[in-house]
Amino acid sequence: MSPKVANAAPFMPKGSTSVRNDTATPPVSQDHHIPEWAPPEVPEFVPHTFDGMHMGDHTTNTSLNPYDPFVTSTTPLSSSGNPNQPHVNPYAQDSASNSGTAFYQGQSNYAQPVQYHLYAPLGPHRENLLAYQRTAHDFFISDNLREDLQRKAEASLQTLPSKLITSNQVGYGKDPNSELMSVVDSTLPSQIDHFHSLVPLDTTNQKSAAFFEYPSWVYKVISSKDGNTYALRRLEGYRLTNERAIRSIQAWKRVNNGNVVTIHDAFTTRAFGDSSLVFVTDYHPSSKTLAEQHLGSLSRFSTRPTGAYIPEQVLWSYMVQVASALKTIHGAGLAVRSIDASKILVTSKNRIRLNACGVFDVLHYERSQLGIPELQQDDLTQFGRLILSISSNNPAALHNIPKAMELLSRHYTSHLKDCVVWLLGPSQPQGHKNLDNYISAISGHVIAVFDNTLHLDDQLNSELSRELENARLVRLMAKLNFINERPEFEHDRQWAETGERYFLKLFRDYVFHQVDAQGNPVIDLAHVLMCLNKLDAGIDERVSLVSRDEQNLFIVSYKELKRGLEAAFQDLSKPARRI
Repeated sequence: MSPKVANAAPFMPKGSTSVRNDTATPPVSQDHHIPEWAPPEVPEFVPHTFDGMHMGDHTTNTSLNPYDPFVTSTTPLSSSGNPNQPHVNPYAQDSASNSGTAFYQGQSNYAQPVQYHLYAPLGPHRENLLAYQRTAHDFFISDNLREDLQRKAEASLQTLPSKLITSNQVGYGKDPNSELMSVVDSTLPSQIDHFHSLVPLDTTNQKSAAFFEYPSWVYKVISSKDGNTYALRRLEGYRLTNERAIRSIQAWKRVNNGNVVTIHDAFTTRAFGDSSLVFVTDYHPSSKTLAEQHLGSLSRFSTRPTGAYIPEQVLWSYMVQVASALKTIHGAGLAVRSIDASKILVTSKNRIRLNACGVFDVLHYERSQLGIPELQQDDLTQFGRLILSISSNNPAALHNIPKAMELLSRHYTSHLKDCVVWLLGPSQPQGHKNLDNYISAISGHVIAVFDNTLHLDDQLNSELSRELENARLVRLMAKLNFINERPEFEHDRQWAETGERYFLKLFRDYVFHQVDAQGNPVIDLAHVLMCLNKLDAGIDERVSLVSRDEQNLFIVSYKELKRGLEAAFQDLSKPARRI
């Protein structure tokens, strides 16, 4: 033991006093020039993380950093002595405080399961917000996308208006106690095969047989087999003469392309009072045809366009999508034969799909078996006529092709004009026009459309991520409402206001029923989301819960709240345990 210890002052903790003989211990005089208490000489005050080399002869150790915040000198730099002489840091309580593990306590021996309670924003980011800032729109999809999806859902669930009649009016006799019945006020059949709830989709009720040679009608129906919504295209007055004709639709059922409306089935029926041919396809709600989208704003003088011309970027997008559909269809050994502005659907922004495919294969089955290559060449010609028509913003432009080409060259680039000329031109001297040559010629625009599609995919993923956690919070709120204020458990100690789960009711008031200083309700979405996320994560943060009469106060942590919530819900889910 060092002789300096013998002259050390008696140890007295700060704030402690001696009451012996009602006299206080007199202060001990200390010489400020000689350090009487030498911590390096006492091993009890050395932290257990220090090495043995730190307890040796410190006067000869010159490798220590005098500016190390965790190893300081014995004496101040202003006093005499070696400035490199280290001594114990009295503020170092644990080695964990000197590393990152202090922020993740106990992770070596205990780890909670992964909690998906974080709202991680995904790119692209448009707003210049700070790291901790969020807007209310960050937790929900954008208003435009939500409105579009809701309109499509509303269109899918649309039904015809119904009227109330009595059972006597439908042939059940003259019962004085007849009941009112709701029936659809329509002359359409109530069911066709396994499809029901027919709703007409045509924008006009005038019969027109100009395109398919038969009057055509389109209906929205619901299948009783799978509950999905489909579209039925009916050709009125068609009589099937060859069974193999309707079987040709099987080849179209195998066509899978994002720019082709999928065909599911074809059959004949007499449910409409005549012999009709019906095609079953996918239903795309709130869709328009290209004619309605770009050719619907014409005046009575159809030879003069009245609307603005289509932007060239949009026109190239249409051309790339039609080329993609033709590549898949021609690769399957089929031909569209119905490339027309009135038979191409615009299902979303600049997204088109070829519709009414396979109809002519059934109507003209014998011709379809003779020359598929010639029909595929005709598809390219129809493709060119389609682009020329919508680029001129005039369906009558095809009656004067030279003038339409002049308008095309005036408003669009020469590259687009050359592509239309190639499509409308005759077959090449060495053989048929090859679609692959056309796709190679527009490869630059194919890359641009593909890049726009990737950007749209990023945008939709970002929109979807906003709604990712909403279902979890809904389940959490459902659990709280299942537990709180059960009338059948009023006299149960576990559910009464004096029971152990009373603070769940107070937490509900803390989250949803807060008021300000004037007694007005506080409607703060950020407060609700913050509290529910903390509850779902079960953190150690404490919250003060006050009863409505302000007589009871609970100070509990979110971890205790979560434990009580899960225990109460488990107990509620198993009623046999409560008997």
